[in-house]
Amino acid sequence: MKLLLDHNLSPKLVSRLADLYPGSSHVYLLGLETADDRAVWEYARQGGYTVVSKDSDYNDLSVLLGFPPKLVWIRRGNCSVREIEAILRVHHAEVASFLENPESGMLILL
Repeated sequence: MKLLLDHNLSPKLVSRLADLYPGSSHVYLLGLETADDRAVWEYARQGGYTVVSKDSDYNDLSVLLGFPPKLVWIRRGNCSVREIEAILRVHHAEVASFLENPESGMLILL
């Protein structure tokens, strides 16, 4: 379950979630911190990542381009790294099920 965390999420989440989401990374750690959303989308597609973002632009890309990659869209306002970590931990089984479903391209977490 490799996640690619977007700009609007902390790079700290990679190590904090490594037990549940091994192989994950962050755009900053991959040198993509200045890349536009479409370039990040393409990198995720080629690398077998699932994009995780709070940005609605990825929803638009998902509708326009389809999947892969899949998208986990966190629809929560300003919140701490700890809160984002908790969301991804609490919903781990749901994320795993979503990733195994070949007919679903986006999962919204609140």
